[in-house]
Amino acid sequence: MNNQVRRPSLEALFREVDNFSPKKEKLQPPRIGISSNRKDGLSCIAETYVQSVLMAGGAPVLIPVITDLEALTAIVSGLDGLLMSGGGDINPLYIGEEPIPQLQDVDTFRDEFDLILLRLATNRQLPVMGICRGHQLINVAFGGSVYQDIYSQHTGGVFKHSQAMPREQASHSVRISDTSSRLFEILKKEPDVLVNSVHHQAVKEVAPEFKETAVAPDGINEAMEHPEKEIFSIQWHPEAMASNGDKLMLELFRHHVEAARLFKEAKRIHSRNVILDSHTDTPMIFPGQFNIGQKEGGKVNLPLMEEGMVDAAIMVAYIPQGKRDDASLQQATAFAMNRLNEIHRQMEINRGRMNIAHTPQEVWVTKDAGKKAIMLGVENGYAIGKDIRNIARFKELGVSYITLCHNGSNDICDSARGEAEWGGLSPFGKEVIAEMNRLGILVDVSHAAESTFYDALEISTQPIIASHSSARALCDHPRNLTDDQLKALAAKQGVVQVCLYKGFINEDAEKASLTDAVRHINHIVDLIGIDHVGIGSDFDGDGELIGCRASNELINITVRLLKDGYSENDIAKIWGGNLLRVMSRVQSAYNG
Repeated sequence: MNNQVRRPSLEALFREVDNFSPKKEKLQPPRIGISSNRKDGLSCIAETYVQSVLMAGGAPVLIPVITDLEALTAIVSGLDGLLMSGGGDINPLYIGEEPIPQLQDVDTFRDEFDLILLRLATNRQLPVMGICRGHQLINVAFGGSVYQDIYSQHTGGVFKHSQAMPREQASHSVRISDTSSRLFEILKKEPDVLVNSVHHQAVKEVAPEFKETAVAPDGINEAMEHPEKEIFSIQWHPEAMASNGDKLMLELFRHHVEAARLFKEAKRIHSRNVILDSHTDTPMIFPGQFNIGQKEGGKVNLPLMEEGMVDAAIMVAYIPQGKRDDASLQQATAFAMNRLNEIHRQMEINRGRMNIAHTPQEVWVTKDAGKKAIMLGVENGYAIGKDIRNIARFKELGVSYITLCHNGSNDICDSARGEAEWGGLSPFGKEVIAEMNRLGILVDVSHAAESTFYDALEISTQPIIASHSSARALCDHPRNLTDDQLKALAAKQGVVQVCLYKGFINEDAEKASLTDAVRHINHIVDLIGIDHVGIGSDFDGDGELIGCRASNELINITVRLLKDGYSENDIAKIWGGNLLRVMSRVQSAYNG
């Protein structure tokens, strides 16, 4: 179909439709949702938005101005990208300010629609592009502020930001203020760009985590972006210029459509493969009647896993290292059992949405049933106490791995933190590993001292894992593995799961980001190969990075891996395939 004017012919029109052969799903254009304006009771949009998305290679989808959550959720779930369009002013009550006299007409219903739409899209990590009002609204949604009226509230000598000339013509320039920004690259590294403007509200304080990327000559903000997520916005109206032949403005839409194309591919990969997070401390945060079926403050729960298309998580009973007298050890064992039983209770109250999986095969069966698979682990062999029979009890509850220690030596081994006591594994620790091998439980050396690591590698008759550790070559922390350890682990067919705890990812922890995590993955892949790396977030155990703070954001890693040239098969291995392969091998030794 095309938009050329031609003689009306019903027969010719239907023939064109019937003879059209759409591309295969993977090659079809990404669906770009466009938020509609609201005028005189109509949901409407300037055709220039639609044309710009089409010219950039996307399939535009107009989203009507509604606030029905069920309907909007269904719409957003089918999108690959979102374009927040321009329009009227934003009600300042949303940022806790009383309206000033200079405020123009506002439409609170459209504000509510846009905010709901944006929240649904960003919860699912859709690439987002904002234009004019959309730019301001994104800023408000993420905690920034706006001038209600820049002419009365801005002190920098405001020039005219609302042009009388046609929108397809530029009326002033903007300066790209951040030459490291995505915007600078999109606009072909042009430091000054000619733009149009039609607005009298403007971004005042840029939202936390976002960075300003362009300013007008009078200092008014003209663009911003998130440094790690595919969210960017601009104050001017590129759609009017792009649809009129401005190639530079069209590049903004091309970038957005390409980001949506990558996101679409990431969703396809998540739908076809098991996506598994090998380490979460979620049981730590269970208050009395916690329900994993709801968003109740944690970073891992069923709604977040559903939004991020994450299929499985290994939730661990974490036990901090304590005293080693008999009473304390019995208390540690009882606490671990309580946490594991609490996860079983979660399955009872969410049976239609989750299943406790004991084996890799059960993970796949659970995914095929449209549910989320929760596997179990124990973090800190301190929970075993001095009674080796506790390992079999953990096995009966579904435990798939036991982390030998945490911060501080225990009766099993020396830890990476604290004083060395055994010079590696204790005599009891060697018995523990033999029993774990016999029962088909993975030996986890995250938190272990180097001496313990090498002892475990030598004594275990099965491959071992590091459920949440990163590369010490990139971040010099004793909890991370050296290159020699990584090579030794791979030589024994083990796997290391990159940890998303900021202190293990970047030595300047507060700057730790998604980009840093991917750098660790790349380093390990380059060093020991694609078959020996995975991801263990450590969410709910203080794991989080800028750009990846909860289960729903893990798909951002997939997008980055695609950008770096990883194939679907590579990504499937990283996102659980490698760990499940090792788990299958270890479990096959058990005949109980």
